[in-house]
Amino acid sequence: MSTRAERTRVDLGLIRSWIKPQARVLDLGCGPGTLLADLATHKGCTVQGVEMDLASQVKAMARGVPVIGVDIDKQLDLFADASYDVVIMSRTLQAVRYPGVVLRHMMRIAPIAVVSMPNFGYWRNRLRLLGGHAPVSKDLPYQWHDSPNVHFGSSRDLEDLFDQIGLSILKCVALGADGHISRAPIRSRNWSAGAVVYELADQRQPLPSAGRR
Repeated sequence: MSTRAERTRVDLGLIRSWIKPQARVLDLGCGPGTLLADLATHKGCTVQGVEMDLASQVKAMARGVPVIGVDIDKQLDLFADASYDVVIMSRTLQAVRYPGVVLRHMMRIAPIAVVSMPNFGYWRNRLRLLGGHAPVSKDLPYQWHDSPNVHFGSSRDLEDLFDQIGLSILKCVALGADGHISRAPIRSRNWSAGAVVYELADQRQPLPSAGRR
């Protein structure tokens, strides 16, 4: 069974709406497999999860999701070039050691990548830092001493990284502090968004017709 928090994560519903029926989908850091199970059941997708947490692996497998324990930082070369249509990384990129390397692997594995990440530049996070404390919020629910996050970038930092690597942003949606789509202008996302969701393609290669939106 899905938890209430899993059922109400707007970003997962948004990502689901971007995935085409029958797509081959790889989810790096799939957690309990909620999204992949939904894609397999309702869109006929062929899915594969990657997750190191054993409890989450058990939950994913209970949902019928195939999942393997692969170190995202070190073992993505196990996946062949162009072996999937879409690679997803939802709220995990900030927890890997080498985000740039991981993003390059994602674009090698599939023509489309979907990435979401908390925005450490969100205005409430900035205020908390001004008050002398590390940010804690719905998007950043950990204390500084027990957080799995190893990088603390803003949406602008992340987009700069996309540009350095040569990735095009096909879609970008900002989420507010409540987890819902923000009503603020998208151009203000670096300070107004609690998290941002991106659909990406490689600028250096033509997008195959099967993957166009």
